Amino acid sequence: MSIPERTGATLGRSELALLAGAPALLVECDLEEADLSKLDLSGWRFERCNLRHADLSGANLARTTWQSCKAAFANFGAADLAEAELRGCDLNNAVLRRANIASARFVASRMTGADFHAARGMGFAFEEVLLVNARLTGFSFRKERLVRLDMAQADLAKCDFRGAVLEGCSLREANLDGAQFMGADLRGADLGGLRLEDAGVFRGAIISREQAEQLLSGWGLLIR
Repeated sequence: MSIPERTGATLGRSELALLAGAPALLVECDLEEADLSKLDLSGWRFERCNLRHADLSGANLARTTWQSCKAAFANFGAADLAEAELRGCDLNNAVLRRANIASARFVASRMTGADFHAARGMGFAFEEVLLVNARLTGFSFRKERLVRLDMAQADLAKCDFRGAVLEGCSLREANLDGAQFMGADLRGADLGGLRLEDAGVFRGAIISREQAEQLLSGWGLLIR
């Protein structure tokens, strides 16, 4: 059975409400500033759609797929994004406060300034994502393999990185107050120029010889 498809259309709440409750495909549609709050869009596919400033708060977006969409400043607050996949999207300054992101995947996307405050769920994944200045307070990345995440200047207070492996990631100038790194492999991470006073934050983590030299240089010591 084929699913409803809309291509190149400008759509508002009334048109989308008629399709809600069953899977649909939107291609290159304009939903800028559209009110999609609390609609059941589970299983929908969005391809190259414009959702800038759209309101998806409280919407059921479980198992949705998003490919190359523009959703800067979109509001996903309290939405259900369980098992959703967002790939190659512009989600800069998107709001995901209290959203359910269980088993969701964020891949090759821009999420500068995104707000994940109180987002919940386990099994989510970030890969090759720009998270500069994002708010990720209290997230658990325990035993996760993090690949090419730029978390420079992000709020990572109380995050759990225990046993995680960070490959090509940046923590430069991030807020790491209360974060845990016991057993984390940080040899492939940009720690932003370690200082001796920062050493306590990374207690129990694995660092490279070069990173250790940066720490000791604060004491004026040289390693031969």
